[in-house]
Amino acid sequence: MKIIIAGGGTGGHLFPGIALAEEFVLRDPKNQILFVGTIKGLEAEVVPKSGYPIRFIKVEGIKGRKLGSKLRVAGKIPLSLLQSYQIIRSLHPHLVVGVGGYASGPLVVTAWALGIPTVIHEQNAYPGITNRILCRLVKRIFISFQETMIYFPPGKTRLTGNPVRRQFREGSGETKENKDKFSLLLLGGSQGSHRINTTMLEALNYLRDIGQSIKIVHQTGVKDFESVSRAYQASGFDAEVKLFIDDIGRAYRQADLIICRAGATTIAELTVSRRPAVLIPFPHAAANHQRFNAQTLADKGAAELILEDDLNGELIAKAIMKYYHNRELLEEMGERSGNIAHPQSAEEIVNECYRLVFPSAENAACSVSGGKE
Repeated sequence: MKIIIAGGGTGGHLFPGIALAEEFVLRDPKNQILFVGTIKGLEAEVVPKSGYPIRFIKVEGIKGRKLGSKLRVAGKIPLSLLQSYQIIRSLHPHLVVGVGGYASGPLVVTAWALGIPTVIHEQNAYPGITNRILCRLVKRIFISFQETMIYFPPGKTRLTGNPVRRQFREGSGETKENKDKFSLLLLGGSQGSHRINTTMLEALNYLRDIGQSIKIVHQTGVKDFESVSRAYQASGFDAEVKLFIDDIGRAYRQADLIICRAGATTIAELTVSRRPAVLIPFPHAAANHQRFNAQTLADKGAAELILEDDLNGELIAKAIMKYYHNRELLEEMGERSGNIAHPQSAEEIVNECYRLVFPSAENAACSVSGGKE
């Protein structure tokens, strides 16, 4: 098959798309994948590194803008539809998959108008505006949370969970480095979090007693990289500071505790990796969905929830100290996290996509099983 995966902007939308691309190629190495996004999105850098081709369209989000800016952005929609048409006509895809973000809209709408099978995936408990519009057009809607079902037509909506990349599902037997040290991994999302960055630096003052016994890996994002790097160097802590972590699956497996935001893709990666976490939801996420995501894990004993309004260095340090001194609790959290996971999400979605493209039962069964044997 030829498949277009459209969308991105942030890791939360992009990485499930990469997970689906991996599964399509695993199913049949002859499958051709093309990503479509924007030049300003994370996909512009990450997709080529992942080994897939990408094309770009000119489109921007409208939500949250002033009237004049909304009119300017709306004026680009005809161009984005024309670009989408040109991309589709050049590839002649069997399927277009929208993974969220405003870049997915023009591709899915154009594919629908041309009679090409279309599907979307919604990562969050509360759907984004693009998917709330596209759900009327597409043949299948894949969701990550049971609670999301109320927002979409039930007849074509499937609860599959959120696909995660193979690097999170492989290497579970990998030996942890620095066995003598308690390993912390700090993440603020694909673009970093200034609040998490600065609060962790404050926490160092309360962690001096165990400072020689911990190893910190901290993904800062671009804006805070230099300042955070200098602060760790001056502190004397064993810390590795990164703009962005490419082999993030390995970083998860090496960590005893992860401190991070609570986006839907992060939640999926944590649970598949069976990692315990301290979750700090981004308070300005749409419909406060990150708090809902975090609360889901906290209620099941799979993570600790700290609200950003309560966040300070002392509180973070106390959480770290609690788990440093109670490894059994940490292991229990990891086990509970794993019990929530949907490790077969990508496989389930690809199975359903094959059924759409090859609707006869005989062809569907042949297509679904053929690449696995």
